[in-house]
Amino acid sequence: MAEPAGAPPVPETAALQAEVTRLNKMVNALMNRAERDMGAKGSSFTIFQNAVTLENQVRERTQALEMALHENERINRALQREKEAQRALIQKLEEAHNQLLQSEKLASIGQLAAGVAHEINNPIGFVNSNLGTLKSYVGQLLVAIDEMTAGIEPLLADQPLVRSRFAEIARKADLEFLREDICNLIAESIDGTARVRRIVQDLRDFSRTGEIAMEWVDLHAGLESTLNVVANEIKYKAEVVREYGTLPLVECRPSQINQVFMNLLVNAAQAITGNGRITLKSGCVGDQVWVAVSDTGAGIPSELMVRIFDPFFTTKPVGKGTGLGLSVSYGIAEKHGGRIEVASQLGQGSTFTLWLPIRQATSVTAA
Repeated sequence: MAEPAGAPPVPETAALQAEVTRLNKMVNALMNRAERDMGAKGSSFTIFQNAVTLENQVRERTQALEMALHENERINRALQREKEAQRALIQKLEEAHNQLLQSEKLASIGQLAAGVAHEINNPIGFVNSNLGTLKSYVGQLLVAIDEMTAGIEPLLADQPLVRSRFAEIARKADLEFLREDICNLIAESIDGTARVRRIVQDLRDFSRTGEIAMEWVDLHAGLESTLNVVANEIKYKAEVVREYGTLPLVECRPSQINQVFMNLLVNAAQAITGNGRITLKSGCVGDQVWVAVSDTGAGIPSELMVRIFDPFFTTKPVGKGTGLGLSVSYGIAEKHGGRIEVASQLGQGSTFTLWLPIRQATSVTAA
């Protein structure tokens, strides 16, 4: 292999160079000796012929050695190139392996989330049903109380003590407040269970890890489902502003695209210090659609822009991120025939834009 500049030559190259040097010295010595003998004894054709023959042999040997040296250097350069190619391939394999581990981890989490969502959905279903029945029962009970009160009051016209006793009981129980508040409590509880069911459904939609084939998907619905899943990450830090355009249905794998949405939304929230704003925009250009996630965070330094999609690269503190979110998202976009673009200004925030084709190419769909 070719050695770096300044390093000692490898043994084979050094030996060839030493042999060439030795032969050159031998030729010079023989030529000098021949000249001395010719000067002392006069012209000797035999000595001259021997010297010329020897010189030709040495020249041929030198040329052969030089060719061998050049061939050795060529082989070393080829081996060095092969070594660099192997190193690059090993690095790519390592990155692919790490991304596969991350994908398997996300798939496991998705399966767990889907199972938990299914288990939560059952009790929430009968709690919601029971609350609806309770609301009906309470309404009937209040109507019955009103009718009984209306029927009894004329009979108590000449019974002041009984009327006073009934009034005291109503005052202590605060019937008027109970009548109003009990209906509000039941209505709020029904609304709460409906919200839980909606979140559970969004979680199930988000964690659809089993699909293999492409589906025609409403990206806005997927984005809203993902927002519900990551609401706890966002609601205390940022206001979400929606500026959606008109999008057609898009052929994609919904759980993977939802994973991209989640990574972009979480990164946007984590980029904001204090309170800020996350703006969601979308649109359609030709045969492609785009969804942009903008934040009012710190922005990304220009020298780091070329590395943000590298696996394991992160600007977050240790323990706050794996550095795989954007790398995995970029890979998902590429597999769908799309891309992710980023624009950022220090102190003003960043915008990540996901571009996807409306219809997948045949080869991608088959894959």
